[in-house]
Amino acid sequence: MSRRVAITGIGVVAPGAVGTKQFWELLMAGRPVTRTITSFDPGRFRSQLAAECDFYPEQHGLSPEQCARLDRVTQFALVAAREAMLDSRIASTGEAAHRVGVSIGTAVGCTQQLEQQYRAVSDHHEHWWVDHSRASPFFYDYFVPSSIAAELAWLVGAEGPSTVVSTGCTSGIDAIGYGCELIREGSVDVVVAGGSDAPIAPITVACFDAIKATSSRNDDPETACRPFDRTRNGFVLGEGAAVLVLERLELARARGARIYGEVAGFASRSNGYHMTGLRADGREMAAAVTAALDEARLPATAVDYVNAHGTATKQNDRHETAALKHSLREHAYRVPVSSIKSMIGHSLGAIGAIEVATCALSLENGAVPPTANLHEPEPELDLDYVPLVAREMPVEVALTVGSGFGGFQSAMVLARDLGPLA
Repeated sequence: MSRRVAITGIGVVAPGAVGTKQFWELLMAGRPVTRTITSFDPGRFRSQLAAECDFYPEQHGLSPEQCARLDRVTQFALVAAREAMLDSRIASTGEAAHRVGVSIGTAVGCTQQLEQQYRAVSDHHEHWWVDHSRASPFFYDYFVPSSIAAELAWLVGAEGPSTVVSTGCTSGIDAIGYGCELIREGSVDVVVAGGSDAPIAPITVACFDAIKATSSRNDDPETACRPFDRTRNGFVLGEGAAVLVLERLELARARGARIYGEVAGFASRSNGYHMTGLRADGREMAAAVTAALDEARLPATAVDYVNAHGTATKQNDRHETAALKHSLREHAYRVPVSSIKSMIGHSLGAIGAIEVATCALSLENGAVPPTANLHEPEPELDLDYVPLVAREMPVEVALTVGSGFGGFQSAMVLARDLGPLA
C-alpha cells in the first residue's frame, strides 16, 4: 500500500525573515534583500554580494551552549525545525519515537566553522603543519555533516531513520523527497525534513568566483539577481533553512491537523553530462517533471504554479525554460513561473526546501510570489515569469524544480486536495 504524505508544519529561516509568516510577507512584497557581504571583508573577491540572514541564535531559543558549540548551518536547522514542530502541533513522540525520522539536506555542511577551525590550527594560514591542540573539541562534528541530522533527531525525539542528503543545490528538495518515500514505504509515520546551508564564507565565494557563476554587479546589490532578465549575469549567494513536518495523511486527518497540502509526486534525474554545464534542451529536468506528475497522477494542465530554480545564470534560465516547454507543452505558456532567488539569493542545499515551503504557502494563501528585478525580458525566455509583483490566484497544484552541479535535476508536485483516501 502506498501511503499519502501531508505537510502539517513549516519553519523557515531566510534572508530578511526569520519565521514563516515574515518570510511569506517578504515574498509577497517582492523585496530583494541581497546586499554587500557583512560577515567578512569581501573586497578582494570578484563577487562581493550575498543574501545574509540577520540571525541571532540566542533570540530564537538556542541555549548559550548551542550558540557556542554549533555551526550556523545547524543553528538554522534547529530553529526552523522547532518552528515547524510547533506549527504542526504534533504530539510528543514518546513511545512512537521509532516511527519518526529525520531527513536534512545540505550542500556544504559546516563550512563556516571548518574555515574558522582551519585558521585556528594553521595560525591564520601561516603553517602547513597544523597544531591540533588549537582546534575546538567539536571539530569532528563540523567535519561530518551527519552531525546536523543528529542534532535534529535529538531536538524532535526521533528514533527512526535519520540521514543527510547532499546532492548539491537539489539537496533540500531531495531530502524532502526521501522523507516522503520513508512514509510511503511504511518505515515511519512522520519525518522532519528540509534543507539548511550557511555557505557565506571566503572559501565558498572563492569557489564560485573561479567559475564566474555569481553576479559581479557589486555596485547595485539589491538588483544583482535578475532571473530570466536579458541583463542577468549570475546568481547571488544566500543562506538559510526550511524544515517541514511530513506526516502520513491518514494520521494527520485523524488528529485534525492543519494540512498545507500533499506531496503528491517527486522524481530526480541526472544528466550524466558535466559538473556545471547544462544541455540547452533541458531534457533531464523535463523527465523529472514528467515522472513527478505521473507519480501524482496529474496531467501537465493541472499545474497552477511553477516555482522555478531560476538562478539568473545565462544557461540555467534557458535550460529551465526549455525543460518546462518540453514537459508541460502548451500549458507552459499559460502557467505562472517565478523565482524567489531574485529576492533571497541561492542558499545552495537549503533553497530547494525553502522553495517547497514557498509552494505549500502558495497553496495555503492563494497567491504566487513574483520574480523581482525582471525588467527586460529576453525574447528567447517567453513564459509568464510573474515580473515584479505578486499575484493573487487560486493554487491547487504547484510544481517546484531544482538543478544542481553534478547534473542533478529534481521536481516535486504539491497538491492542495487530492480527495478522500482510497
